[in-house]
Amino acid sequence: MRFDALPPPGCLIDSHCHLDAPELAHDLDGVVARARAAGVGQLLVPAVAADNFAAVLAMRERYGCWIAFGLHPIYLERHLDDHLVQLDAALAAHAPVAVGEIGLDFYLPQLDPAQQEALLAEQLKLARKHGLPVVLHVRRSADRVLKHLREQKVEGGIAHAFNGSEQQAQAFIRQGFRLGFGGAMTYSGSRRIRALAAALPLASLVLETDAPDIRPEYAQDVPNEPAQLARFVEVLAELRGIEQGELRRALRANTLAALALQ
Repeated sequence: MRFDALPPPGCLIDSHCHLDAPELAHDLDGVVARARAAGVGQLLVPAVAADNFAAVLAMRERYGCWIAFGLHPIYLERHLDDHLVQLDAALAAHAPVAVGEIGLDFYLPQLDPAQQEALLAEQLKLARKHGLPVVLHVRRSADRVLKHLREQKVEGGIAHAFNGSEQQAQAFIRQGFRLGFGGAMTYSGSRRIRALAAALPLASLVLETDAPDIRPEYAQDVPNEPAQLARFVEVLAELRGIEQGELRRALRANTLAALALQ
């Protein structure tokens, strides 16, 4: 079972899903089948390191999903100098839809901020060179990421798992970015995230699972899957007080626009 190159109208798009993760490997065909049955028409699988570029590419070959190549800040110790050269080559050779997952993570104290920022700057340069949008990891680092975006002026993209302030959200939107919402939005205690999901301009939102991570409140004991988007769109429609069909159409258009696929 394969995804369509461009999902039909009404279909959901998972804008961030680690389909290649080991937690999903035992039932990968089942994961994809459940996603399709739930109305998911396409998903984006971002890489996290040079040594998983091949695994991500294999997901596209097997299922027809969109892919992105990038060097994730959490795996800083795995990234070597020549991995930027490998990234440049992969972007040229394999036509991904974005550069990602890249960004900054100031939550984990063992990750050197200066090294992270140097790596992000070089990857933003590659995104600009190849004319690609970026998929951003932004954890307690929104202002610094925004600084780099203003300096590099890339082709927009997605701020994955957005959890910043309204002011920061508006700054990303001004830079041409959409904001990813997913499992965190399902927690009744996530008041700030739910308020942002309800109040930000509809054109700025995309849905994601980050599968197998960011498990929803109602399914915390199993790996997250792209099929959960069907529940996520219900939650978001309720938060915003709009009809699901209208929301699905807007989310599809937003995701295509974020990835320059329209």
